[in-house]
Amino acid sequence: MKLEGTNTLPASVDTVWKTINDPDALRSCTPGLKELKATGPDTYQATLQIGIAAVKGTYAGTLSITDKRAPTHYKITLEGTGGAGFMKGEGSVDLEPQGSGTLLKWTGDLQVGGLIAGVGQRMLGGVGKMLIGQFFKCLEERLGGSA
Repeated sequence: MKLEGTNTLPASVDTVWKTINDPDALRSCTPGLKELKATGPDTYQATLQIGIAAVKGTYAGTLSITDKRAPTHYKITLEGTGGAGFMKGEGSVDLEPQGSGTLLKWTGDLQVGGLIAGVGQRMLGGVGKMLIGQFFKCLEERLGGSA
């Protein structure tokens, strides 16, 4: 499943960069993220709890940030497994100044398998967009905007 979008955030590129690289900000703004523990530079152990349709799952896995070019770009990869299946994804984030704020462009490709994919395949795109929307609303509020 491929997803992409843009969001304008009410802060400078440097401030947005610091926030999207802050594990506490990511933990509090990512829906379903229960744990994000550093295991090395830009590498984390994560526990994510999500549900699609009647299938709910807890996934344990890793999240890594690569190709980091502060303060404008990075790539993110994640892998996780749980009782309801597996997920694997990668994406990129690019930041550009836009007036007094920042334009954040993102792309992602997520693969899921197992029970959660079988039951919720038609719903995955909508659920993904909803979760991403919740993340950016929280991020905007955290940066002082009124989402």
